[in-house]
Amino acid sequence: MSNNLKLIINNHYNQIEEKQFFEKDELKIILDLYAKMVSEGSWKDYGLNISTKQVSFNVFKNATENALYKICKNFNPNSRNLKYLISDTNGKILKNSSNLRTLLKNTNWKKLKK
Repeated sequence: MSNNLKLIINNHYNQIEEKQFFEKDELKIILDLYAKMVSEGSWKDYGLNISTKQVSFNVFKNATENALYKICKNFNPNSRNLKYLISDTNGKILKNSSNLRTLLKNTNWKKLKK
């Protein structure tokens, strides 16, 4: 039997840069909104998607369905207003802004078209 196993520590090829996720204050804004919507009974579950281009906080009404909305942060947006966006399950952009707090605060979730 041969030992071909290698222990790799600090593999920089597989590490996600800190910039490639929500920052602490951004995550707090999103989780505060999530807690409010859960207490109202509008949202039931969430998930995170991370890629090299964006990170998204996916909101579900039921765990077995597709996400109702995706709150996304683009890492290299084509324009300043595409830094943060809310999209539907199909990826259609419903709202966008250069400021996450403003985007979420000014969104009427009950009237937001899916």
